[in-house]
Amino acid sequence: MGATLYMPATRGDILDVVFGTKISELRSLVVCLEDAVAAIDVESALANLRALLMDVEARGGRPEHGPLLFVLRGIRRPRDAAMAAVLSDWPLMKHVDGFVVPKLTLKSLQSWEYAVSNPDLCLMPTLETVDVFDPGAMVELGQALKANLNQRIITLRIGGNDLMGCLGLRRNPATTLYNTPMNYVIPMLAGIMGAQGFALTAPVFEQLATPHLLKEELELDIAHGLVGKTAIHPSQISVIHDTLRVSVADLNCAKFILNDVAPAVFKHNDAMCEPATHYKWAVNILERAKWHGVKAADLGSGEHSVRLAEAN
Repeated sequence: MGATLYMPATRGDILDVVFGTKISELRSLVVCLEDAVAAIDVESALANLRALLMDVEARGGRPEHGPLLFVLRGIRRPRDAAMAAVLSDWPLMKHVDGFVVPKLTLKSLQSWEYAVSNPDLCLMPTLETVDVFDPGAMVELGQALKANLNQRIITLRIGGNDLMGCLGLRRNPATTLYNTPMNYVIPMLAGIMGAQGFALTAPVFEQLATPHLLKEELELDIAHGLVGKTAIHPSQISVIHDTLRVSVADLNCAKFILNDVAPAVFKHNDAMCEPATHYKWAVNILERAKWHGVKAADLGSGEHSVRLAEAN
């Protein structure tokens, strides 16, 4: 997923972002009709979304290498479930990859199943309610998602700010989320949902003046197996993508592990490698390398290392 940028549906430059003429490195985009749009602006936001999709249609569809495009429409008010269903049935929604599902719980799951019945639309459910603190509830939710919507879920999003809000807390701008109760929540979700086969993306980092802390938090996100992070500003995109790049050492190790003639256990870079155990890790490293590339610092570490990393 890389960096996922949120943009209010009222903005006039969304088409430029969709077609890559603005923020060319963006990998995924969410057009928000919910929290980022004032109640009095909802109708104009919907009109703007319709105009966006008509412009995409007029250009013959979205570009092949443009960002994934999602729409956020909540169901916090009674009329919103019906509105989500209306959006799902718009013919021009063929130009959208899917919906972000805010505040998903086991109780609201059925409403969302009805509201977004179009099987061509993927879903990015957001885990951001008090239920998330209960591991048992997360096991049940994961099982229900696998039973009903498994093939449509592209990733699960961890809503860090809302989860902190459940506890009456706000992030300390001088530390990462991992120095808060999210140090319990994120590993728990990574274990419970990850073990059920779901990919997860990391909470937003809302501080713009401390990119070093963003990088520190990203390293911890990656250590927990998270595959992307929400961005609140374009300046965060390159930091997120650069941190998601893999090292040449990891790329080489992954290729050795996935080699058909790899021994059952072998030593590489002074570490024990066991293909039966490390297979999924190796697959994930190759996937990250495919989408994000190799760390820039490693590209200058020697011709032999780069050539080995890029070998088939």
